[in-house]
Amino acid sequence: MMTDSTASAAPSRPSLGVRIGRIAFLVVAGIVVIAVAAAFFVTWTIQRSFPQTAGTLELDGLQSEVTVQRDDRGIPTITADSTDDLFYAEGFVHAQDRFFEMDFRRHVTAGRVAEMFGESQAATDAFLRTLGWRAVAEAEVEAMDETTRGYYEAYADGVNAYLATRSGAELSLEYAVLGIQNPEYAPEPWEPADSVAWLKAMAWDLRGNIEDETERSLLAAELGEGEDVDTAALLAKLYPDYPFDENPVIVPKISTVPALDTDAEPAAYASPADDGEIQQATTTVEWTQTSGVIEAASELVGDIGEGIGSNSWVVSGDLTESGMPLLANDPHLGASLPSVWYQVQLKCSTVDEDCPFDVGGFSFSGLPGIVIGHNQHVAWGFTNLTTDVTDLYVERVVGDEYWRDGALVPLETRTETIKVAGGDDIDLTIRSTVHGPIISGLTDDFTAIAEDPGPALEEATGAPATVPDPDGDAENAVSLRWTALDPGTTATAIFALSTAQDFEDFRYAASLFDVPAQNLIYADTEGNIGYQTPGRLPIRGAGDGWMPQPGWDSSYDWTGFIPFEELPVSYNPRSGYIVTANNAIVTDDYSYFLSRDWDYGYRAARITDLIERRAAAAPLTAQDMRDIQMDEEMWIGTQLAAAMGDVDVPGAGPTEAVELLRSWDAQNSASSPAAAYANVLWSTLVQNIFAEREQPLPIDGQARLFTVVGAMLDDPSDPLWSNPALDVDGMEAMLTLSAEEAYDELSALQGDVVARWNWGDLHAITLTSDTLGSSGIAPIEALFNRGPYPVGGGASVVNATGWELGVSYATTTVPSMRMVIDLADFDASTWNHLTGASGHAYHEHYTDQTADWAAGVQKPWAYSEKAVRSATVDTLVLTPGD
Repeated sequence: MMTDSTASAAPSRPSLGVRIGRIAFLVVAGIVVIAVAAAFFVTWTIQRSFPQTAGTLELDGLQSEVTVQRDDRGIPTITADSTDDLFYAEGFVHAQDRFFEMDFRRHVTAGRVAEMFGESQAATDAFLRTLGWRAVAEAEVEAMDETTRGYYEAYADGVNAYLATRSGAELSLEYAVLGIQNPEYAPEPWEPADSVAWLKAMAWDLRGNIEDETERSLLAAELGEGEDVDTAALLAKLYPDYPFDENPVIVPKISTVPALDTDAEPAAYASPADDGEIQQATTTVEWTQTSGVIEAASELVGDIGEGIGSNSWVVSGDLTESGMPLLANDPHLGASLPSVWYQVQLKCSTVDEDCPFDVGGFSFSGLPGIVIGHNQHVAWGFTNLTTDVTDLYVERVVGDEYWRDGALVPLETRTETIKVAGGDDIDLTIRSTVHGPIISGLTDDFTAIAEDPGPALEEATGAPATVPDPDGDAENAVSLRWTALDPGTTATAIFALSTAQDFEDFRYAASLFDVPAQNLIYADTEGNIGYQTPGRLPIRGAGDGWMPQPGWDSSYDWTGFIPFEELPVSYNPRSGYIVTANNAIVTDDYSYFLSRDWDYGYRAARITDLIERRAAAAPLTAQDMRDIQMDEEMWIGTQLAAAMGDVDVPGAGPTEAVELLRSWDAQNSASSPAAAYANVLWSTLVQNIFAEREQPLPIDGQARLFTVVGAMLDDPSDPLWSNPALDVDGMEAMLTLSAEEAYDELSALQGDVVARWNWGDLHAITLTSDTLGSSGIAPIEALFNRGPYPVGGGASVVNATGWELGVSYATTTVPSMRMVIDLADFDASTWNHLTGASGHAYHEHYTDQTADWAAGVQKPWAYSEKAVRSATVDTLVLTPGD
C-alpha cells in the first residue's frame, strides 16, 4: 500500500519525446527571437537612412524658406526665392536621396576608389589619376564666372548641410556594409570640383572611337603576321564607311542663321507646304573581375559598349495634332542602379533676372541644375555626337625625354599617391607629352600597341613609319589626346540651357557645351524647332585619327578646333522634323573631317520612316512619339529571315525554328519566340563567320556588323562565308550550320518546344548596384540588386536594349530615360527612367519606375504651379537656422 510520503514524491521524469519537443520549442523560439531581432535591426539600419520628406527642417545657410514638393513617385519640385537657396536645396535633396552614389562617383573621378574598397581598385585608380579628371575639374571651377561658381558653391553648401545632420549608416545602407570592412572611412565635405568632375566621367562614357582605334591597331598587328593578307582591304571591309546612300544624315542642308554676336532675327520658318519636299533625313570585397583597366574604368563610370548612343527627334507643329512641336529623347547608357538620372524641377518663386529658373527635367545627382528638359519656353534633348575627339599617338621616349620634330624634349612629370584602405600607399609617376598623358603600361591594350605599333602606323601614314632613334635607346609609348582633358565650359552651359528663351539663347548655350560633344535638339512655344552641333571638335593635320599616329611628327597634331559658327545647324527645316540617333551629321562634302566611326544609321532610318509614314496617315500625337520610342524592328533580322528562306536545314527541330522566321514581323517583342531564335541565330552566325577563325576577327559593334553581314548576304561569293576552322565552305553551309547550332543553344536554354521560347527572358535585365552589387558576396548583392526583368528590344533597334555578342543575351545598355515633351502642354509631357528617385535600397522609390520602363509606359509630370500642387503627396519646408 502506497504511503502518503510515497505519494508526495517528485513527479516522474518527462518522456524523451516531450523533452526533445521542449528543447526544440526553446531552440525555435530562440531562433525566432534572434530572427525577429535581426529583422528589426536590419529594418532599422535600412530605414534610418531614408530621408525626411514632409514637415519642417531648419538648415544653417539658407536665406529664406524653400519648399520641396514630392509627387507619388518621390520626384521633387523645389521652389526658392533666390538662386543661392534654390541650388542649396537641390544639393540637400540630391544628398537625401543619392549621397552614396554621389560619394562613390567623386572617388571614381578623382581616382580614389581604393580609399573606399581597397587594393583591388588601385590599378583603375592609377589609370584615372593619369587621365587627371579631378585636376581639370578644379581648373574649370577656377575659370568660372562669379555667378556660375556661386551656383556650384551653394549646391555644395546644401550637400554639406545634409552631411552635418547624419553620418555612417544614417546616410545610406552602403555605409553600414562598408563600415564592416573599412571602419575608418567617413565622407569628406562636398566641393564644387566634385560636381564638375562627373561631367568628365560622362565624357568618358561617351568618348567616341578610342576602342575602335585600339582594336583596329591590334588587329593590324595581328594580320600583319599572316601571309597573303591585304590588311588595308580587310580593315576597310570590317569597318565600312557610313552607308550614306541607304541611311539618313541629321542635317541634309545646313541652315543659315545669324551669328551669335549679331542682333539679327533667325530665319523665318519654312513650312513643308512651301514645296512639299520631305528630306531624308571594400578592403576584402572582391568585385567582378574584368579583363583590363579600361574595362574596370568602364564598370565604375559607364561602358561605351554595345548600345551606347541615344535617340532624339523633334517634329514641328505642321505635322502634329496640336499644331505645336513634340520633342522626344531617350539617351542610351550603361544600365545602373540607381539610375544615372535624377528627375527634379527647379523653380524661382518669382522668375526674373536675379532668379531666372523655372525648369524641369533630368539632372545628375552630384551636379546642380538640369541637364535635359524644358523651361517655360524652350525644350531640349541630347544624343551623343559620335564625332572623333580622341586620338592615340605613338611616342618615342628616351628616359625623361621624347622625340619631337627631330629633337629630344622633356616629358612633363608629376607624382601622386594612391591611398589604399587596409594597405600601403602607392606612389604613381605620371608622364605626359604635348599630346597628353602616357597611358601604355597601365592597360594591356595600349601596352600592346606600344610593343608593335608598326602596322598601325603604316595604315595611318600610308607608308612604313620612319622612327627616330639615332642612338638605339628609344622606347615606344602611347599617349592620349582627348578634348575632355582640356578645361572647358560645359559646367556653365547647363545653366545657359536652362534659361534659354529662344533659338539664339539655345545656340549660345550650345557654344559653351564643349565636352562631351552632343547633338542638341530644340523646340519652343513659338512653334520653332532646331538642331545645333556643339562641341570642341578638332581640326586634324596629316592624319584622321582612325589609327594611332606618329607623335614625333608635329604634322599629325591637331591644329585647332572647328569654329562654332561653322558647325552644322538646322532651324525649321522644310521636312518638318529633325532626327538624331548617333548617325552621320552631314554628308562627306562638309568642309571639315568629323569622324569615320558613326553609328551606321539603322535606328535613324527607322525613326525617320515611322515619322513620315505616320505623318502621312494622320497628324502626329505624343502617343505616336512614345510608340516610336518602343519600336523593336530588327533590321538584320529581316535580312536573315529572307536568306534562311532559301536554306534547307536538316532536323525537325531546326526546321521548326527556321519556320518561325517566315511569319515574323521582325519585332523583338519580349514575348516573341521568333525574336528569341532570330537573335540567337544572329549571334551564332556572327561568331561562326568572324570569331571562330584561326585568326579571330572582332565582333563588337552590332550596327557595324549589320552593315558587314548585310553586304555579305547580298554576295554569296564573299570569301568570309568560308571558314576552314569550322570546315564550312560557302554561304549556304554557313547559314545551315548556324541555324542548327542556334536551335541547339536555344532549346538547351528554354526547352525544345519552340512556341514556348521568348526573347524577354533571354534578354532580361538584372539591375546591379554599381558598387556592392558586384561584390562577389551573395547576401550583400541581394540587398542591393533587383531583377531580372524581361525586356524586348535589342542592339541597333529603336528600343535600344544592348547586349554583348558572344558573351550573353542579357541587357547591358538601355534607354536610360524616355521623355516626350509636348510644347502645347508641359503638364501633359511624359517621362520615365530606369529605376526611381531613391538610391536607398528597399525604399519605395528605389525601383518603382522599372516595371513601367520595361513596358514602355511614361507618365505625365506636373509642371504648372496648379498641377504641381494637385500632384503633391509630401511637402518639406526648409527654413533658415538661427
